[in-house]
Amino acid sequence: MGKCQVISHPLIQHKLSILRREDTSTKNFRELVNEIAMLMGYEVSRDLPLEDVEIQTPVAKTVQKQLTGKKLAIVPILRAGIGMVDGFLSLVPAAKVGHIGMYRDEETLEPVEYLVKLPEDIDQRQIFVVDPMLATGGSAILAVDSLKKRGAANIKFVCLVAAPEGVKKLQEAHPDVDIFTAALDEKLNDHGYIVPGLGDAGDRLFGTK
Repeated sequence: MGKCQVISHPLIQHKLSILRREDTSTKNFRELVNEIAMLMGYEVSRDLPLEDVEIQTPVAKTVQKQLTGKKLAIVPILRAGIGMVDGFLSLVPAAKVGHIGMYRDEETLEPVEYLVKLPEDIDQRQIFVVDPMLATGGSAILAVDSLKKRGAANIKFVCLVAAPEGVKKLQEAHPDVDIFTAALDEKLNDHGYIVPGLGDAGDRLFGTK
């Protein structure tokens, strides 16, 4: 079973509590999502492999560490996942970005995939799927399904706020995918919203209703 790790760094927790506030403006919300994503990116990239490389300093030759050639891909679930991409890219500018677009069917309430655009070598990359919310788990499961269908094997899921129900569903469907979240909230309400949550992340990011 994949682990679910809550990243409880004080800066992340502080910024998340401002993000949750109802009166946080669209501009501030967008900036905070970006900042939290960058801080989380620092934590979730802890186990990236390093290799020895010989370099010349102004003083001497020396063997030091650098990231191995392992390629990274950031894959936001549209549309809210877009808000987390720049934070990750500020740490790993060479990462490729894929996109998975979904909407919720009004009648079945199930997610429906409408767009999948990924780097050609997605099967060779360490993938970070990003979405601010892990609520029912439906979108996350479908996104990971899409990636695995195309040969991806090394996948981590990164969100800001998760509900226990969504964590459980994603772990059951994809036990090889580790989940990283800034907060594990109390529950889902009858409308599928995370409680206490932060409302609709997409609407709050883009100023829509």
